[in-house]
Amino acid sequence: MEESKEEVAVVVEEEIWSWGAGTEGQLGTGKLQDEHKPQLLHSLSSSSFGPISHLSCGGAHVIALTPGGRVLTWGRGTSGQLGHGEMVNCLHPKSLESLEGIFIKHASAGWNHSGFVSDTGYIFTCGDGSFGQLGHGNYISTCSPVQVLHFKTRHVEQIACGMRHSLVVLKGDNEDIIYGFGSGKRGQLGISDDKHKSVSTPQVTLGFENVKIRSITANGDHSAAISMDGHLYVWGRSFHGAPDVYRPHRVTADLVFSQVALGWNHALVLTGDGEVYMLGRYNYNVPANAQKANMMKHISEDEGVMQRVLNFDSTKVVQIGAGAEHSAGVTDGGSVMTWGWGEHGQLGLGDANDQTDPQVVSLCNEQSTEPCVGRVYCGSGFTFFVRMHTVKSSFV
Repeated sequence: MEESKEEVAVVVEEEIWSWGAGTEGQLGTGKLQDEHKPQLLHSLSSSSFGPISHLSCGGAHVIALTPGGRVLTWGRGTSGQLGHGEMVNCLHPKSLESLEGIFIKHASAGWNHSGFVSDTGYIFTCGDGSFGQLGHGNYISTCSPVQVLHFKTRHVEQIACGMRHSLVVLKGDNEDIIYGFGSGKRGQLGISDDKHKSVSTPQVTLGFENVKIRSITANGDHSAAISMDGHLYVWGRSFHGAPDVYRPHRVTADLVFSQVALGWNHALVLTGDGEVYMLGRYNYNVPANAQKANMMKHISEDEGVMQRVLNFDSTKVVQIGAGAEHSAGVTDGGSVMTWGWGEHGQLGLGDANDQTDPQVVSLCNEQSTEPCVGRVYCGSGFTFFVRMHTVKSSFV
């Protein structure tokens, strides 16, 4: 008589958590209230739309993409930024019907506008257009995604939406081209050595000759890019009280960067070695011997100091995020850590206190003992965390 053999099935499960400011439906919980502790979004995690491959959090709205190129949006919609053809808030994730049949591979949520990039390189924008940030050659807002015709015959790779401006990247053979449009009064478009109040037609951002771009980022009146060889470029409003930067400037630090995240008054950058550094006003209680301990990187007399974020001990950080005044990082063990402004509970620590040092966010339902991976996304005063983990089950 043969003995039955026990087999083990490995299932990858996705969990989506949100916390922080929620009075405009941006948390996706169906409630109009702030949440000081992480909330598991059962409706999104187990929805018929399938897993979520990418999130982008704006002023008070969220864009989600599925691996199949579908788009969902929710939160504040009073400027048309949700793209549903109306200017109202949406408390639950809702499929963007006007983009059905178009495979969207990248998206970005700004303060009150949104941008979408298709796999064919087309770009669509909607929401507040009063500063020209939609790129349609006018200053008109729209509540449904409209194709940016300036790039109709060009192939766009990425879009980044800030407070009142937008950036896009076009790939080239030897160099990539960045375009900017919208408000430029703080230099965030990078299109001139002088101040531009606003432009509604995409203009070429200067200073990227013979540079290949890994990623672009925009938030507040700031813009940033990481090159393929790990250099950091910043332009727009200064992080440290110095004059605004109207032309992209390469930060001269002896570090290789892999990611950058922008807040309203600070920037986080992640190195290839898993260390997090910061430009901006927060004080992380750096010890007196920090310079010797390689925790502070002097850049130049007019740029101040890039400061290493402490309290990660020997743990490596694999991904970062930044909201208006708060920061987050994911460790190589799958934990999410937050710090900064906490008034709306956006740190997920159960209270509304500020934190100067990174703190571990405790997630309920942590049943899996297997390693998990996750990505954190920050809106102006709220946070999302998408966690993937394996669950083993035995059967005969």
